[in-house]
Amino acid sequence: MIIAQISDTHIALDTPDADRRIRDFEVTIADINALDPLPDVIVHTGDIVHNARQDEYAEAVRILAQARAPVYIIPGNKDDRTNLRAAFSPRGYLEPGSDFVQYAIEDYPVRLIAADTLNAGSNKGDFCPQRARDLMELIDAETSKQIAVLAHHPPFEVKVGPDPFNFEKPEMMERLARTVQHSNRVAAMFCGHVHRGTAGHVGCIPVAVMPCIATTLRKGDYPERMKTVPVYYVHRFDPAWGFATEARIVAPE
Repeated sequence: MIIAQISDTHIALDTPDADRRIRDFEVTIADINALDPLPDVIVHTGDIVHNARQDEYAEAVRILAQARAPVYIIPGNKDDRTNLRAAFSPRGYLEPGSDFVQYAIEDYPVRLIAADTLNAGSNKGDFCPQRARDLMELIDAETSKQIAVLAHHPPFEVKVGPDPFNFEKPEMMERLARTVQHSNRVAAMFCGHVHRGTAGHVGCIPVAVMPCIATTLRKGDYPERMKTVPVYYVHRFDPAWGFATEARIVAPE
């Protein structure tokens, strides 16, 4: 199974770099569409838009409609659950009316399970006991396949950034870490949020944290030729050894 991961597109319509954020998103989808073989799925690990406005979501939906592979999204700290559901509910996998955007996709060799870490009052993450119970139920609902968990906020210290803790309280981060370790079938986690590429582990579970697609917001040092081109991740799963992750550099226009 092949998963293309994008994150932190931060689509905005009223910022000086609005056109560039849209372009970064569009050229990334075009590059994914050109992969051979084509990924089985594309996952967007949050901060789809920047101000959670309906017109921003409409622009994101327009861009994602160009994707040749099915797309699954989770909310980031800049997203709004109500507007996100309104924009993406026609795709059929988001449950209407639920408190949190948590779901499982069962159609592939690896189950995709979404964990909602959105904190409406802060850019830092939240993971409450109700979310933990719901996520554990999703993990336990099927017992034969390996699992990839999608979460916006990384559930470990990211020491390369200015603030190593990306949750409002340490116990929230620890609760998410304990929940995903509930089953030995969780093969990987894919996250975003910190706008830079990094990696870590939750117990024995590898966690890939991808950089920001919006190049004007991306953190970290890049060669001059790469500063204006997006980077996304491709995760390839093999039952023998799990996931191997490749950072893909979008070709300059």
